[in-house]
Amino acid sequence: MALVSLLLVGFLVMATATSDMVMEQKELVGLFEVLGSLVEDPTWAETHPLPCTDTPWPGVTCELGEDLIFHVTKIHIGPDIVTPPCKVSAKLSPALVKLPYLKTLSLINCFTGSPVSLSPSLFGSLSSLEHLALVSNPPLFGEIPPSLTKVSSLRILCLSQNNLDGKIPKEIDGLVSLEQLDLSYNNLSGSLPEEIGGLKSLTILDLSWNGLQGQVPFSSGQLQFLQKIDLSSNHLQGNVPSNLGALKRLVLLDMSHNSLSGPIPENLAGLNQLEYLMINDNPKNTGIPSFIGELKKLKVLGFSRCGLVGPILPSFSKLKNLTALSLENNSLNGTVPPDLGTLPNLDQLNLSQNQLSGELLLSEAFMNRLGKRLDVTGNSGLCIRYNVSATFEQAPSCVVTSVPPGSNNKSWVEEHPNGDWGNQNMKPAWNHGNTSPNTPRLDQKVVLLSFVVWFLSL
Repeated sequence: MALVSLLLVGFLVMATATSDMVMEQKELVGLFEVLGSLVEDPTWAETHPLPCTDTPWPGVTCELGEDLIFHVTKIHIGPDIVTPPCKVSAKLSPALVKLPYLKTLSLINCFTGSPVSLSPSLFGSLSSLEHLALVSNPPLFGEIPPSLTKVSSLRILCLSQNNLDGKIPKEIDGLVSLEQLDLSYNNLSGSLPEEIGGLKSLTILDLSWNGLQGQVPFSSGQLQFLQKIDLSSNHLQGNVPSNLGALKRLVLLDMSHNSLSGPIPENLAGLNQLEYLMINDNPKNTGIPSFIGELKKLKVLGFSRCGLVGPILPSFSKLKNLTALSLENNSLNGTVPPDLGTLPNLDQLNLSQNQLSGELLLSEAFMNRLGKRLDVTGNSGLCIRYNVSATFEQAPSCVVTSVPPGSNNKSWVEEHPNGDWGNQNMKPAWNHGNTSPNTPRLDQKVVLLSFVVWFLSL
């Protein structure tokens, strides 16, 4: 380590001698130390003695300050920076505090070997930091340091796909400039703090794939600029807050794979910009919300495995932008609205494992177009009339070869929901000794006389 420090000092002397102080000495040393703790190449400082001017490197960006001196404003290491790669023992150096002008720190798939944790005091002095992305670093563990919540300049905080644990700090409302918060794919636990409602500039909130518990904070409905809320794959309970319907800019709402219960609030009818609504795998045990047809911009709708009861509402036919509809594994009953087949953009329709019945009256063209992307299996009362029944094996054919007397032109399924005709069956009509009045019959006396004449002629 002493040799490395000596080499850094040597390179620094060379750099400052040839650059007329284009960088401050302390800042240049800090950059060498930070990259020395990350990248595999031990000669990086020698190869890039003037990283802001004469010997640049793609992962480092500098800007000329008002003092006419270059300052390091960005460090990025990721798949797009091929050489040098991060070393197995990569870690974040405390020398980061020597880079007070740093605006962006982005390390993607950099920590791959030894376990790494974030120092409690690491970020406190980075008053210019706007974008922090530590992504896809499995060895990164431990809690989110409280000092991070004091970086009021931070606009983007992405700590996704790591192994961070512990609770989300209540002090998170100190990030008054935050626009994007992504803590997905970690091991965070505890409840969502109400203080999250203090992030008034937030547009993206992604806390999916963690172990968060408790209720969705009511304060989340106060984040008027939110465009995306993803709280899927946690252990959240209680009801969906009704005031989420006030988030007029919301485009995506995903609360799938939780334990949320109760009806979906009617207030969500006000989400007129919503394109993606996923509530899959929650014990809602209620009917499909009546307002669903008012969400005219919906593209993807997922209500699978929610314990939904009642019919599929005809108002689905209003969703002209819908591309995917998932209602499988519920207790929906009644018939399938034929107008579903008129939705011009619908490309995936899953109605499997329900209690639907009757004739599937979706158009033949629609069913042929979707093919295997249409799933109605597990609905024992459904049948299909069209020629596609030969290739569409998910429902039996409704076609019959004869119609019983007194037919009123209703389909067989409508007339006989139990699958029979009362006292008649679906076998062809055969004469078993009963003839109509018009049927020709031989008189018994004529037959006897003919026999006598024949006998006497012998």
